[in-house]
Amino acid sequence: MTGDHQALALLLFAAFVAGTLAITTWAGRRRRGSAEEFYTGGRLFSPMENGFAIAGDYMSAASFLGISGLIALFGYDGMLYSVGFLVAWLVVLFLVAELVRNCGRFTLADVVVARMRERPVRIAAGTSSVAVSVLYLVAQMVGAGSLVALLLGGTSAAARSWTVIGVGALMVIYVSLGGMRATTWIQIVKAVLLMAGAATLTVLVLLRFHGDVDQLLTAAAERSGHGKDFLSPGLRYGGDWTARLDFISLGLALVLGTAGLPHILSRFYTVPTARAARRSVVWAIGLIGSFYLMTIVLGFGAAAIVGTTEVRASNAAGNTAVPLLALDLGGGAGTTGGAVLFAVVAAVAFATILAVVAGITLASSVSVAHDLCATLGRPHRKRRFTEVAVARMAAVGVGAVAIALGLLAQDMNVAFLVGLAFAVAASANLPVLLYSLFWRNFTTRGAVWSVYGGLVPAVLLVLLSPVVSGSPGALFPGMDFQLFPLENPGMVSIPLGFLAGWLGTVTSPEAPDEARHAETEVRALTGAGAA
Repeated sequence: MTGDHQALALLLFAAFVAGTLAITTWAGRRRRGSAEEFYTGGRLFSPMENGFAIAGDYMSAASFLGISGLIALFGYDGMLYSVGFLVAWLVVLFLVAELVRNCGRFTLADVVVARMRERPVRIAAGTSSVAVSVLYLVAQMVGAGSLVALLLGGTSAAARSWTVIGVGALMVIYVSLGGMRATTWIQIVKAVLLMAGAATLTVLVLLRFHGDVDQLLTAAAERSGHGKDFLSPGLRYGGDWTARLDFISLGLALVLGTAGLPHILSRFYTVPTARAARRSVVWAIGLIGSFYLMTIVLGFGAAAIVGTTEVRASNAAGNTAVPLLALDLGGGAGTTGGAVLFAVVAAVAFATILAVVAGITLASSVSVAHDLCATLGRPHRKRRFTEVAVARMAAVGVGAVAIALGLLAQDMNVAFLVGLAFAVAASANLPVLLYSLFWRNFTTRGAVWSVYGGLVPAVLLVLLSPVVSGSPGALFPGMDFQLFPLENPGMVSIPLGFLAGWLGTVTSPEAPDEARHAETEVRALTGAGAA
């Protein structure tokens, strides 16, 4: 990229950042200072607005940069992420959205404690929510670093590191000043920009091949270096039994993980009724489904037009496939058209990252303030800070942790990193959520065991997997303490979460509270007494 073209892209970056800061300032002035306003935006968003915000929350850097990059590198096997992320919304729509809106108030823990002892359950659920959020944040940080390094003309480690720090600082500002109202509007703006950008690139790719999808796939296979194998299963997940089990493990994590993501669950509390929450999901499914269909075209388009070798040379994990595709579609390096399209796509991707990290940071800071600090504090002592003030401080702490881990994981594919977050969410949060909503005999011990029985094995197996050590693409490639062969722990940790919840319940000396279960069931199904 020439200096003028870099200046154009940076100008678009600056324009979006200025716009989002203006939204944050506007929202901050309208805020009344209550926990409900900070956490849920006053529950005043319409189903359409919330649907766009959910889509904006969900269509992350992993979707726009990571999935397209994996398809460009691995063809058919890369599409697993597109399919898994989309199918997961059926679980959310039919099992979670309406019931969670009726039973909860701000967080996942609110749903569970409706019929359990509050203190142990809030501590467990809050810990799990923060762990999932931090893992998800790391993926967004890595995507931001790859994007800006490419924009500045290379893969400068310093540029990537400063970008990660800058994104972390911005997300703390968004959450601290604007709360849920600002975060929601940033996500709505970002969803519109992302859909428009992806649609434009998709149309340009199809026009390049005269609307002939078969010609597109043939060209992608030819330039991939793998021939017809590029369009068949097995390029990434079909080598040996370990790779095939990894395929199953990743599929389980993607399909089941969405329903346990804290920042997605918290979006159901921003609408006034359970019916509105369900309609929000329908809006989100339409937007997300359209988007993931476009990522498939973009991934194969990058392989066909840019070339798999060139994509891998720019970024080994494939995170820069879409910006490189935009550069080529606009006329190539050194052309004004290429620079403009590249700059627009880079700015949209950066907007994507900023909006998603704001949503995740808000969800995690709410869990820290509402579940952990409010529960761990001594009830007989007067609190020095309000819950909202604690949430703002927690946003700073979560941001610092995410920045540190993001600097460590700069060379990993963002979609892959999100797959790990989904695995932890499906292992720790989904079992306790489903048991609480549907199992009459579920007890407090079962809830606590369910969370830790999924969270601890999931995190431990990730630490002992090829993701962290023992492989060239690991976090610590020079070390080898790998004991678990799979890259994604979902196949083992998700069943363990369900098993631990069942075992804790059947061994619990505490009798299930039939009256509270009946009350929760009525509230979940009818909305009577919902916040």
